[in-house]
Amino acid sequence: MGHRLSRIVTRTGDDGSTGLGDGSRVAKDSLRVQALGDVDELNSVLGVLLAESLPADVVDRLSTVQHDLFDLGSELAVPGYAALKPEHVAALEEWVAQMNADLPMLKEFILPGGSRPAGLAHQARSVCRRAERTVVAAAREGEISQSARQYLNRLSDALFILARHLNKALGQPDVLWQPKRHD
Repeated sequence: MGHRLSRIVTRTGDDGSTGLGDGSRVAKDSLRVQALGDVDELNSVLGVLLAESLPADVVDRLSTVQHDLFDLGSELAVPGYAALKPEHVAALEEWVAQMNADLPMLKEFILPGGSRPAGLAHQARSVCRRAERTVVAAAREGEISQSARQYLNRLSDALFILARHLNKALGQPDVLWQPKRHD
């Protein structure tokens, strides 16, 4: 990495553009840059979740996810580069299956909440879904790997299941949606 980050203030973006990893410059509001920002925000929300007291296996998985998201950021920052592979998607699917195996079947919709860690996992899930929508839109304008799009789709599922898993581990029930509550 050398001295790549020795100068944070460059003033090169003062005109409303930003540099991509291939040397090209694009508008800061381009879909690719928006996708990069949404993935960065997701990684930040996961950082807040990781500041909670969590089971060691969850910390390990979420730490791996954070690294994967940073790799995804590099993919978004360098047009034509593919960092995430089908193996990354398969690892998320395996994690979902492991966590879901011990959870009761859902018969109702649930609301975000229960325990604080579960609430943060739900927040990460909603940010993940936004990031996925932005990546899908950006892929219409430029090459973004199928694995990147699939990864975010699976990650939102994993974060939903994680919220339920954390509630169960902390002895908190899921918050069930009550339709027509005010009738």
